[in-house]
Amino acid sequence: MTRLCIGFEVHQPYRLNSGFRPGNYGGKSPEEAYFSGINREILERVCRKCYNPATALVLELLDQGFKCAFSLSGTLVEQLEKWEPDTLGLFEEVARHRNAEMLCQTYYHSVASLFDDPSEFEEQVRLHRQLMRDAFGVTPAVMENTEFLFNNAIAESAKRLGFKAIYSEGVERLLGWRSPNYVYSCRGINLLLRNYQLSDDIAFRFTNRQWPEWPLTADKYASWLAATPGDYVNVFIDYETFGEHQWEDTGIFEFLRWLPRECKARGVEFWKPSEIASLPAAEALNVEETVSWADVEKDISAWLGNTMQHMAIKEVQRGEAFASDKKTWRLLQTSDHFYYMASKFGSCGDVHSYFSPEACTNIEAFDMYMRVLSDFELRAAQKMKPKQVAMELRCLPPEQAFRFRTPRAYTGFSAYSLDDFADLLNFVPEDSLQYHLSRDDYSSWIRDVLNDPGLAEDVSKCGNRIELLEVTDRRRKELWSRLKGAGPAERRREEVWSRSR
Repeated sequence: MTRLCIGFEVHQPYRLNSGFRPGNYGGKSPEEAYFSGINREILERVCRKCYNPATALVLELLDQGFKCAFSLSGTLVEQLEKWEPDTLGLFEEVARHRNAEMLCQTYYHSVASLFDDPSEFEEQVRLHRQLMRDAFGVTPAVMENTEFLFNNAIAESAKRLGFKAIYSEGVERLLGWRSPNYVYSCRGINLLLRNYQLSDDIAFRFTNRQWPEWPLTADKYASWLAATPGDYVNVFIDYETFGEHQWEDTGIFEFLRWLPRECKARGVEFWKPSEIASLPAAEALNVEETVSWADVEKDISAWLGNTMQHMAIKEVQRGEAFASDKKTWRLLQTSDHFYYMASKFGSCGDVHSYFSPEACTNIEAFDMYMRVLSDFELRAAQKMKPKQVAMELRCLPPEQAFRFRTPRAYTGFSAYSLDDFADLLNFVPEDSLQYHLSRDDYSSWIRDVLNDPGLAEDVSKCGNRIELLEVTDRRRKELWSRLKGAGPAERRREEVWSRSR
């Protein structure tokens, strides 16, 4: 007897407005100007093609004994509340059904679990759990992190938050000779691993006419499930597979309609995640390297695979100091923004391009993101005390970044803040370092863009990398100390500085 556990990922981000320029709000609030009007258009299309017909079909199947799980991001629920309340009503019916289970994730489907400090990640999971209570009247017992990102630290967070189990990807480098079709444990919490081969048969290979097993029918798939060894099979796919990624005329809805009957005929039972999580763990796993379900690498390279992505994630982490508006800051952590910046090729590159909005390149996606983030921090810095310190530490837009060059070409390194500048001094090639020193470019940028004449003067006296590192690192630490510990004396200095402007 085979136990089948099926889960659906349901997420829509707030995509950024590619036409946004700092200060150009077009009569909208800054937050409204940051995010594209295309979000509503995309949601309405996906509801029409996928969410409405697929969820209506799932409700029919649930009454017939089918069981499944749904993980709805908070950004999706918000959009449904605003623009498609009838579709949200369908999901509410699913959540009330005894054969369905709602999972927990980060509210903003974010990359917060990749941050150095787990507190923001854990807070977003709490926010999502509360949303599930408020919107659907359920308290999830099982969670899945964004895109199945998982490691030992994430397991520890899930355990602290009181979950019964957490999902991740059944990758070979994690399992070795083991099968994904058993419950494992990690740091004291049960771990449910996705069988990515059987999942991808539906999600990616269903319409591939070059695949030797095409066409995939419900009876064929059910026979594979019945013949699969192990305690259970975990199939988890994007919900948009039904009708959006695989169009209705491919037969994808008929496949789903007939799957429960064909499974029942072959002795395959449907179980919910919390039921699977009650099975004894076969073994404890140690997951030091972060895994995910993204791309063939199944690691963090979909979001941290190039210098642009590293820069963006580092900057949004630092942006917490400017996050009086927590919601917008958290919307800027949504994983999709960084996914669009990936510089991958082949089939993985094709998938990244497919999901990228308005057919923008990864460089355009990065520039768009940094413009929005810099404007967000600029507006906050103008209200902070000490203002001059906040203005110097904020993230800059692309046109104000310091671009490290050699006498011949751009090195690929750009500093979007004083912190970036200090960090990159460790890595830029020596010929680039000396090129800018000889031209006094560093001190000019610090004086004209960061507005710190004192630091500019100190930098102009530097003659090598070590001196530059010492001067800039000392200054940034001093500024962060002042920003975080401003008292009455600091506020008086701020008033003097403001009057002098």
